Amino acid sequence: MTENDASHPEDNTATPDDTVAGKTESSLEDQLQQVTSERDQQYDQLMRTRAELENVRRRTRTELEEQRKYQSMALARDLLPGLDNLQRAIAAGESAGNVNDLLQGIQMVLQQFETIFTQHGVQKIEAVGKPFDPNVHEAIQNMPSEEIPAMHIIAEAEPGYVLHDRVVRPSKVLVSSGPVNPE
Repeated sequence: MTENDASHPEDNTATPDDTVAGKTESSLEDQLQQVTSERDQQYDQLMRTRAELENVRRRTRTELEEQRKYQSMALARDLLPGLDNLQRAIAAGESAGNVNDLLQGIQMVLQQFETIFTQHGVQKIEAVGKPFDPNVHEAIQNMPSEEIPAMHIIAEAEPGYVLHDRVVRPSKVLVSSGPVNPE
């Protein structure tokens, strides 16, 4: 051993502290790489999830637009036979000249339309003799009446309809103002 070697023994040999420090640094680097790898995987999964969510939103938006665009298709298909029958009734009335046959044909078409409305949840609002309800009736005139109590419907000028619980069109009605000379 040289004098130089004897004076600096730590240069030639690794101490137990150096070995532990090296293992700790190596272990920390391994942990850092593992955490970094997990972070990258999580980030990649996040990006894929965001992309999938955006695709679902886009697909849902497109489906809703299509549904809105074609929502009346079933109603149109159901109304077409009634329209065809109305045209046939008019053609038959023109060629035959028989008003009774024309009237009967039109009544059949009216019944067909009422059936179609019922199938689609559209119901006629009952009005005559009922109390006036501004939620479903539109008063077009007040008239005195001896038979019908005040604020009850005398006659219906135009029928109203509801779809489930919503008014499609209110009934246009004549409302009783009660007797002319109340006693």
